[in-house]
This record gives sequence, C-alpha cells and structure tokens, in this order.
Amino acid sequence: MNNDSPIKALIVVLVVALVCSVLVSVSAVLLRPIQERNALVERSRNIIGMTGLVASGASLTDAEILTAVEQLDMRLLDITTGRFSNAVDMVDYNPRAARNNPELSTAIAAANDGANIGRRENYAVVYLVWDGNTLQRVILPVYGQGMWSTMYGYIALAADLTTIAAMSFYEQAETAGLGDQVQNPTWLAGWSGRKLFGSSGEVRFRVAAGSSVSEYEVDGMTGATVTGDGVTRLIRFWFGADGYAPFIEQLQVQTPERAGDGSEGL
Repeated sequence: MNNDSPIKALIVVLVVALVCSVLVSVSAVLLRPIQERNALVERSRNIIGMTGLVASGASLTDAEILTAVEQLDMRLLDITTGRFSNAVDMVDYNPRAARNNPELSTAIAAANDGANIGRRENYAVVYLVWDGNTLQRVILPVYGQGMWSTMYGYIALAADLTTIAAMSFYEQAETAGLGDQVQNPTWLAGWSGRKLFGSSGEVRFRVAAGSSVSEYEVDGMTGATVTGDGVTRLIRFWFGADGYAPFIEQLQVQTPERAGDGSEGL
C-alpha cells in the first residue's frame, strides 16, 4: 500500500488508538487494587489518629496502620434502631454500595435530608475505644454534600457523648485553597472540645461564619462559606433522628461491654 494513502494513515491511527486504549484499560485494572489499598490506608490512618492511643506525630507504616485498625473494637451498627447487629459481614460490607441498594438503605425525605445524600445505608461500621473496660471514645463515619463534592469523614466523641474529641475528613473535592481546608489539620484541631448538643438534647454544633465564639462552634473557613454550611448540615443530619440519635440514646442508657468480655451489649 502506498505510504501516502489516506487509508493507510487511517489504519495506523486506528491501530495506535486501539493499542493505547488497551494499555489504559490494563493499567486501570492493574492499578485498581493499589488505589483501593491506598484509600483503605488513608481511612485507617484517620481512624487511628482519632483514637487518642497514638502519640501525636508518631510515624506508622501502612502495614502497622492496617493492623492497628483491625485490633480496634469494631462493631456493625443498625443506624435505624441504634443497636449493634450481625446482619451483614463487616469484612465485606461496603457502605457506599449499600447506599445504592434499596434492600440495604433507606430513602431520606427531602425535608430531613440536610446532608443532601438522598439515601442512607442501614448499617455503619463504628469503632469503640476503651481504657480497660471504660469506654473512652466512639468513632463514627459521617458524610454529606459540600459545594462541589460529597465530603467523607469520621468524628470521635468523648465518653460524655456530646464533646467532640476529634474530627477528620479523608475524602473531598472542594475548591482548592478554600473549601479543601476541611482537611487542614490546624482547622480540624479546633473541633476538639467543642460540644454537639445543647442542654435540651438538640444538635447545636455549627461552623461559624467567622471566628467561633461559643463552645458549639468551630471557626469558619475564609472564602468557603458554602462548604462550611455543608459541614454544619452533615453533622446536624448525622446526629439527628435519621442518623445516630437512636444510637446515642441507647449509649446513654446502657454502655456496651468491651468485645470479648462475653457480651457486646445494646
């Protein structure tokens, strides 16, 4: 075939495109397990950092992080009833997939959906942190819509179940330099010691418009009002009636026993 033939040029372009698409597809398949493990390590690192069991600034390898998380008292929570459950296998449970499965999730009425998530999975994996047989912290997953993305994080409550011990966001795609400050360690440090609930049990926590002036507020993020409002709404949703309120009520009545002590309580 003539080297100047348009048909030959088209064939070359198609072959190159086919080879490139195959390489991209193969790379995506090969890299997916690595990406998934990195995401798991990042989530686990956030959880371990919130337990209060690791010294500030301590450097742990990825393997040490994953091992440490496995050693925590991890429970499956039925969010609706506020009680622990064995309904699904925690090892294989994927809350994001469950949220899209009508059999494993619940539709949230628009009027109550402050986090703007549409549906909420029926079960959550939560972590209990102990000092001997005394419950020190409860670590709970939270998420909700920001300005551009769904923000995923964990919040740790102290033993009184109203004081925030720590907060962490491990995934978000908010505006660079503005809303992405939800992952700024300095800003997150301001959550420690803040209160969730008022004297009547109502959720009072919020991200302030400016500097925080009360025990129920954290400082706002300059130029990121929409993201800050999203954080306020997601916290208020998750500690309301469609979130962890039933669980908090159960814990206030009955503290669970540490796993391995013959009972898991609740």
